[in-house]
Amino acid sequence: MELFKSHKNSDYTIIIGCGRLGTGLADSLSDSGGNVMVIDNDKDAFRKMSSSYGGLTLIGDATDIDILKEAQIENANAVVCVTNNDNTNIMVAQIAKELFKVKHVISRLYDPERECLYREFDIATICPAVLSANEISKLLGNAKKEDEVE
Repeated sequence: MELFKSHKNSDYTIIIGCGRLGTGLADSLSDSGGNVMVIDNDKDAFRKMSSSYGGLTLIGDATDIDILKEAQIENANAVVCVTNNDNTNIMVAQIAKELFKVKHVISRLYDPERECLYREFDIATICPAVLSANEISKLLGNAKKEDEVE
């Protein structure tokens, strides 16, 4: 499989995990013309992909360096780890950042207490619990302001 030449492609994203978030992100990037590879160890997970998805898929364990090499991670400019397992996400994120020198590494994180570990490795995180709490606080703040105006 020859995806790219030996230089990094400025528009090649590898997504680890083909759940709702991974699928939605892959479809969105693909629809906007991006080069996308989705890796998941469950072949049935790919059924969720849109019929218009123009990227590639790979069945395998993304913590396996051989799988990442098969996905040509050395040519990726971004790796997004969105499995449902924080340990898997941090392991793949570290491998991408440290071994393959991927410039942009983003990882979903369920446990906000682990965020400091990711920050230590210069890995950007998205934490649904923190994002939701922040948004709810904003909404409550707006509701209080509306009540004061009335």
